[in-house]
Amino acid sequence: MIPIKNERESDAMRIACRAAAEVLDRLENLVTPGMTTRDIDEACAQFIDEAGAKSAFLGYRKFPGQLCISVNEEVVHGIGGDRRLAYGDIVKLDVGVNKNGWIGDNATTLCVGVVPPKVDRLVEDTARILRDVIPHVTQGRRVGDISSFIEQAALARGYSVVREFVGHGVGRKLHEDPQIPNFGKAGRGPKLKAGMTLAIEPMINLGASAVRVLDDKWTVVTADGLPSAHFEHTVLVTKDEPEVLTWRKKTLLK
Repeated sequence: MIPIKNERESDAMRIACRAAAEVLDRLENLVTPGMTTRDIDEACAQFIDEAGAKSAFLGYRKFPGQLCISVNEEVVHGIGGDRRLAYGDIVKLDVGVNKNGWIGDNATTLCVGVVPPKVDRLVEDTARILRDVIPHVTQGRRVGDISSFIEQAALARGYSVVREFVGHGVGRKLHEDPQIPNFGKAGRGPKLKAGMTLAIEPMINLGASAVRVLDDKWTVVTADGLPSAHFEHTVLVTKDEPEVLTWRKKTLLK
């Protein structure tokens, strides 16, 4: 990726990320048992339009949805349709917007009503892992420092990490270098530089790490059918502390 060069570009990226975060906030307040994933997709289209932006996902490599909606064992890249959310589900909402040529990208996992304790812990732990890795996103560190932290934090809690899908650079394009796996060795990989904007996104499974892609050629599910959680922030690397560009009041645990 080409790092942000000046404050004008930083502000443009902040605006795009703020729009993405606001759309995700509105969707989070909307989700209730009984609604279909298509209902969420249609609401997302409206919210993105009202934000003066466009979906960064719709049409990307022919993806047919406004956002990615993934339920329970679905990890990422789920497509809105006739599936109705049931009490006790978890649903992952991944929102990307293009505003004035810059991309904001973020995701959250919601519990629809009360979920089993072990699933609730998975969701909370995944949010906590994202929160705790952000201080490592600093100039001079390496991608492997982020990757290793996420993997070790997940394994220590008895989970596994998805290996086939990764975080990434984001800016003028949805997917830019470097790739940011949720596994790896500290001290390895590209060095982080001020001006980089990175989508950090732990994808953590309650069971085994293996996944497969459904016949729609998009939806990724756990091979063992157990739940998966996904959280994502776009983070700006600076010369000082990292700046979370998609910060939301509900985003992370206190």
